[in-house]
Parts: sequence; C-alpha cells; structure tokens
Amino acid sequence: MDIGFIIKKTITFFVEPLGFILLLSSFGLYFLFINKTKYAKIFLSLSFSFLVLLSYPPFSNFLVEKLENQYKKYQYNEDIKYIHVLGGGHNNDTSQPLSSKLGDASTKRVLEGIIIYKNIPGTKLIFTGYEGNTNISTAQMNANLAIALGIPEKDIIINGLPKDTYEEAEFSKHIVKDKKFALVTSATHMPRAMMMFKSKGMNPISAPTYFKKKDIYKHLPSTSSFENSRMAIHEYLGILWAKLRG
Repeated sequence: MDIGFIIKKTITFFVEPLGFILLLSSFGLYFLFINKTKYAKIFLSLSFSFLVLLSYPPFSNFLVEKLENQYKKYQYNEDIKYIHVLGGGHNNDTSQPLSSKLGDASTKRVLEGIIIYKNIPGTKLIFTGYEGNTNISTAQMNANLAIALGIPEKDIIINGLPKDTYEEAEFSKHIVKDKKFALVTSATHMPRAMMMFKSKGMNPISAPTYFKKKDIYKHLPSTSSFENSRMAIHEYLGILWAKLRG
C-alpha cells in the first residue's frame, strides 16, 4: 500500500475523536507516572470532558445536522445516464452472507443507487472503492450486491483502485465528463464529495443516503452518538484538508 496513504490515515486517527482522546489520556497517565499531578489532572480532565461531550446526543446531532442539511434527497426524475455509488467499506469473511459483508454505509449506498437505476431507464451504475485489508475491492462487493438484486452486469462499471473520494472523482471524470450524473454517498459525506467532484469541472446531482441525524429522546451519552460525532468530525477535517490543498 502507498506509504503516503498509510501516513495520512495514521495522522487522521490521532486528530479524530478516539485517537485524540487516547492521546490526551496518555499524556495524563505519563504526567501522573512522573508525579506531575497538576498536568495529569489537566490532561485526564480534558480527555474525559471530550469523551462526554462527543457522546452527548444533542451535540453529536448538531455536528451531523450541519452536514446532512446541505443536500436534499434525490427526486428520481433527472435526465442522467450514470449513477456513481461511492465505496463505503466491507469485509471478506466467507462465513458471512453477502448482505452481512458490506458495511452499513455501503449497503445503503448500493440500495439507493439501485432505486435510482430502477426509476430512470437506460442508466448505468458506477462502483468504486479499493480492497482495504481484504482481497476484494469494495467496488466489486457493492457490484455483487447489485447483481444479486437483479441489476444486469452490462449496466455496471467497476473500478476497485480508488482509495479515497479524490481518486473516485478522477476515475468518474473520464466516463461522465461534464454531463449530469447522480452521486450517491452518505449524507454526512455528501458536502465533501460534491466539493471534490465539482472541483474537477463535473456536474454531480446529489443523492444522499444513510442519514445519521436522529430525533433526540434522551440526553445520556451513548456510543452511537460518539460514532456520529466521529463521522462528522472526519468530514469536517476532510473538507478543511481539501480546501487547504486547493
């Protein structure tokens, strides 16, 4: 795997919630070990405060909502020829059925792509996404699900090489050029994806799915709220990094 990609992923881990909290906790334990009680209290208090805040449903909902509200659901009436479904993670455990091998994001994205395909005759599905730590690409896994649900192989285009949204946009550009097409990805990821594709002179029509915003009935911290916060912060950092790169 590209060493630059590995370095980027490592840095990303430590600036995102879990890695950042572990880093703060490590500093706190280090200062505690060398009897610097004042600094230990500061870092351990910060790590605990961040953990509670990011796990707090109203706060995670706020982070997610700012991303998901930017694009409405697809209307299924556009004059398009291509539907690009971005990769969203998978595993290759042979003891599991296909429906369980795809991550939640991948499954929702594929289903939305199929719904658009069924509503607009003459379209083709584009699946992208690399293999990660498995021996089969996310693109191929997503295509396998589409085929299992009745989509003919002749209407599917697969590229299992792109490792991120930027590379997915580069590949799609060669196919759709400047024509309108449906771009399917998670609602939290849609703002960054649209920015990436438009920066290449393309004309994507947003088709967000896998919305994470939820009605809040409780205010106790939860792991699902922490994960939503992590997902949202990942996107904010991605948008910032993309803007810094120009």
